Amino acid sequence: MGDLDRDPLGLGPEELRELGYRTIDLLVDQLTDPSIPAMRRFPAGEVRRRLSQPPPEQPRSWPELLQQTADDVLAPMSRLAHPGYFAFIPASSTFPGALGDLIAGALDIDAGSWMAAAGPSQVELVVLDWFKSWIGYPAQAAGILVSGGSAANVTALACAREALLGPMSDRVVAYTSDQTHSSVAKAARLLGFRPDQVRILPTDGEHRLRLDALIGAIDADAEDGRQPLLVSANAGSTNTGAVDQLVDLSAICRERGMWLHADAAYGGFAALTERGRDRLAGLELADSVTLDPHKWLYQPIECGCLLVREGHLLKDAFTINPDYLADYKSEEVNFADLGLQLTRTSRALKIWLSFNYYGTDAFRRAIDRSLDLAQLAERHVADAPTLELLSPATLGIICFRRRVDGVHDEATIAQVNADLVAGFEATGRGLVSSTRLHGKYAIRLCVMNHTSGPRDVTDVLDWFATAPMPAPTPAQRAEAVPRSSYEDEHADVRGGWAEATEFDEAAIRSLPLFADLQPGALEIVRRSARSIALDAGETVIRRWEGTRHFYTIVAGTVRICTELEELRELGPGEFFGEVAALDWGAGFGYARTATVVANSPLELLVLSPAAVRDLIRWAPEVERRLRKAARERLPTI
Repeated sequence: MGDLDRDPLGLGPEELRELGYRTIDLLVDQLTDPSIPAMRRFPAGEVRRRLSQPPPEQPRSWPELLQQTADDVLAPMSRLAHPGYFAFIPASSTFPGALGDLIAGALDIDAGSWMAAAGPSQVELVVLDWFKSWIGYPAQAAGILVSGGSAANVTALACAREALLGPMSDRVVAYTSDQTHSSVAKAARLLGFRPDQVRILPTDGEHRLRLDALIGAIDADAEDGRQPLLVSANAGSTNTGAVDQLVDLSAICRERGMWLHADAAYGGFAALTERGRDRLAGLELADSVTLDPHKWLYQPIECGCLLVREGHLLKDAFTINPDYLADYKSEEVNFADLGLQLTRTSRALKIWLSFNYYGTDAFRRAIDRSLDLAQLAERHVADAPTLELLSPATLGIICFRRRVDGVHDEATIAQVNADLVAGFEATGRGLVSSTRLHGKYAIRLCVMNHTSGPRDVTDVLDWFATAPMPAPTPAQRAEAVPRSSYEDEHADVRGGWAEATEFDEAAIRSLPLFADLQPGALEIVRRSARSIALDAGETVIRRWEGTRHFYTIVAGTVRICTELEELRELGPGEFFGEVAALDWGAGFGYARTATVVANSPLELLVLSPAAVRDLIRWAPEVERRLRKAARERLPTI
């Protein structure tokens, strides 16, 4: 029985201490070494060569393993806590929080049930009560800590669907803006929302969901026999920090029996500060709120949160009681009944330790400091004649770009700025990321690290203001004949179909958009194009409906209009429908932004959204023209 008495994975007290001390030393070295850049890229082959090894049959020493970890695992990665890291969403956690994760991991805390972890479960309830008080939620609200904002958003949408609908229906529709985080689209897809069941709506000059667009889309869907189900609003968008008009959105949703979800993953904890609370007015009215402690509460990744205003709805949505868990239940909270996970670690312990160690005021001051630094960045850009401010400081984010004098082509301006972003990364001094705002390429600077100071911000901006201007390179064209998915997504086109073979090469090339297509791209249009014919006065597209086909006029004219005015007239060779046809994310696209009516007998070449996706993949010049048109037309609707 000798082998049975020995634990092959056991360590004695002295071994445990030695491994722990050496590991803490490694972490302190990594956290305090100023020479580590914000980004280090290694060739993929080199990373694989260093790490792609079979598991060893015999043990290796801990010092040797730590050295390889430092050299081969930690070296080729971003340092999100670098004071010059302003890309994406920076992360600079607190060390007490990291130690909380160490405790939770070392002790294998399972915070899924009260029986398994009464103390950690109570800590989570305490932390959730803090969050509720900060955003103004009532006592009956409930919540759960999850892995991050993406998990919180899918949990919220599932709760909303169960509360208002039950099993999924083809009739329901969800609404959100073009500034919404992609995780909302992913959540909708996972929950069974098809491409025609999510309406992506335009935003105003402050990048907020347009209320008139929302009301128009809801009314259009209701008239078509659809069931408007929920609105996902932004309470600090990832692109610009924009906050939707939450008070007005809540009133719209209440009047129509819809659910209002607020994605406050980025900006929600700014509510700890006075100006953050003002900016987030109405957050307390949302039916559910996503928060991310691993952002502005400076907690180690992973840590997200969902709060639901009527807390019992969260339990109703997720409680399942199989026989094999009969002994797992208790009269107290079981967090497994409030979300997707059964076994789950204690994410609350690190938050509880951090706030008790530092005090809430320290976090409040850290958030305020980030807001101040973003305002400093805005002023610095405004004072630099070579820089252009595209979005002002909002909840820690500004967007800007380098001016390209004498150039008005957006593709050229975008390429120059993209080259500058890559050039700045190569300096090792910091990192920024890019985005698009109303079709314009923007450099996005997000100030969130508590390690960042004024000099870190101004040094980045001064580099972009003075760096040598890179020369753009010509776009590459693809020659291969791609496989097209043109045969689907034709059900929503009005009018009568002609034969697909009607459009031969000459007919296609007679249309300016397709005149210069390479053979592969031309083949997509030839195989996928359909023809419809309509009489004068017939409606091709109704504003705010969910159809997504793209149209090029072969013969006749159309008028583009809203309920209030006629915007333009288009004739042979011109196109429309590009805003909805372009993919926004996860297969979802904009709702129609204008009504299109035939002025005369009309013949149209029609491409499905799938065919448009195939075409622009192989013909970037077509994508540039469509996005240019969308960029110019969206502000006019």
